[in-house]
Amino acid sequence: MRPYSYLVPASRFPRRVEVYGRDGKLVKRIADVPLADAVPIGFGACPTGPRGFAWRADAPATLVWTEAQDGGDPERDAPVRDHVRALAAPFEGEPALVVALGFRHAGIAWGRDDLALVSESWPKTRRTRTWAIDPRARGGAPRILFDRSSEDRYGDPGTPLLRPGPRGARVLRFAADGPLAIYLAGEGATPEGNRPFLRRLDLTREGAEPAEVFRSAPPFYERPVEVLDDAGRFLLLRRESPTEPPNYFVRDLEKGALAAATAFPHPYPQLRGARKELIRYVRADGVPLSATLHLPPGWKPEDGPLPTLFWAYPIEFKSLDAAGQVTGSPHAFSRIGPGSPLYWLARGYAIVDDPKMPIVGEGDVEPNDSYVEQLVASARAAVDEVVRRGVADPERCAIAGHSYGAFMAANLLAHTDLFRAGIARSGAYNRTLTPFGFQGEDRPLWKARDVYFRMSPFVHAEKIDEPLLLIHGADDENAGTFPMQSERLYAAIRGLGGTARLVLLPHEGHGYQARESVLHMLWEMAEWLDRHVKRASPRPPAPTSPRGR
Repeated sequence: MRPYSYLVPASRFPRRVEVYGRDGKLVKRIADVPLADAVPIGFGACPTGPRGFAWRADAPATLVWTEAQDGGDPERDAPVRDHVRALAAPFEGEPALVVALGFRHAGIAWGRDDLALVSESWPKTRRTRTWAIDPRARGGAPRILFDRSSEDRYGDPGTPLLRPGPRGARVLRFAADGPLAIYLAGEGATPEGNRPFLRRLDLTREGAEPAEVFRSAPPFYERPVEVLDDAGRFLLLRRESPTEPPNYFVRDLEKGALAAATAFPHPYPQLRGARKELIRYVRADGVPLSATLHLPPGWKPEDGPLPTLFWAYPIEFKSLDAAGQVTGSPHAFSRIGPGSPLYWLARGYAIVDDPKMPIVGEGDVEPNDSYVEQLVASARAAVDEVVRRGVADPERCAIAGHSYGAFMAANLLAHTDLFRAGIARSGAYNRTLTPFGFQGEDRPLWKARDVYFRMSPFVHAEKIDEPLLLIHGADDENAGTFPMQSERLYAAIRGLGGTARLVLLPHEGHGYQARESVLHMLWEMAEWLDRHVKRASPRPPAPTSPRGR
């Protein structure tokens, strides 16, 4: 018997919320929260009753939680969606209303008795707002600080810096000099790539714009970590470049001096000579795209085009402008984790990492109404660009991804002939098995039946005539990616005469943890790519059977 439920996640299990004293004795039972097995469908849906219990960070023994005011139903018209409430020791009487929100509560950064910052968001419209509130006002007169699209990375004002408070929890870091002000740190997305920043926001002036204190500049990638002194003069930075691993430095903002605090060595000396570049290109429908191109050490254009691995993950957008925004940085050091595609630089492959695959639907049009068409157009643009540059051999390209990226890889093999092989890790391939929505799709199957079928590579398995390696954790805990998804797609491809291999990693979940599992995954991927891509024989003539396209 499985040790977990696929019907609801653990966050929806019944729970009892109680407060205990330091002596271990029960002080107060706050709530009995029932099983949340009838939550409405759609983004922005949530259980009724109290949820999200936490301690207030800047006050003694004060519980805070959220309660939906619209029945948890995003389809119901309601001027107020959520109430945030608080109850202080000895936990008697009615809880105080902290703030009433028109969107779903997304978090609080506590500051002091008279100031906290509250965030709310509404996934359907991609809107997010941040308010400055006086917790003593019992829900009265919040002041808007930011009202923006969550998709607009260029316009992200940053996240407030926090510091350890007197009770151990983290609270807002206020600037010590001048008027009441906070610090904001952000990725600093720009058309040239991310340039992290530190800004200072004056909270005493209505509509004040954050003032820039620091911004990373080429050829380094510097991320603000912490303001080290009350005057805001010394800043701890994490500094790196494509050839220098991340290390910590202290920058004197007044004098511009920089002092090293750590000296970590290069963790992958074998790849020290690898090259990295942010490339930009345009999709056939005019959407600007970007990717990070990695080239193996020592490669020169005169050496000829390389076998190339594309590693991607589609994202849905409601705005064309946001879909074309650049992310990542050509100046950051490339870290290699267990699931990274960069291992294949050491095996002579070019890597196209995170080629943007935006799926856009503006206004009343939903992004997934044209998922396949947009996905194919993005992939074709990426392949054409690296072939144009003389980097990729068009006859030796592979597509790969994890989770929703695995879903993408299977779809691209089904609907294009751009790739000689694919690798799909821990994916879902039959969307009728996730009928209440998935990823950025909040319509249930019964409201978008044709979309679910068109998007499911399982339905198009007869068109997958390139080799596909399927890897899955045998105990995948993710509700949308049952191991059966890989098992059934494998059986369909093999039954239709295609080439596929299924690898189930024992005792692994949605992400793979054990050293043995990670090493075996890498071996399987290396064997697959070398056999079906690097050493691929010329393509056979286009088949005339029903498997052809």
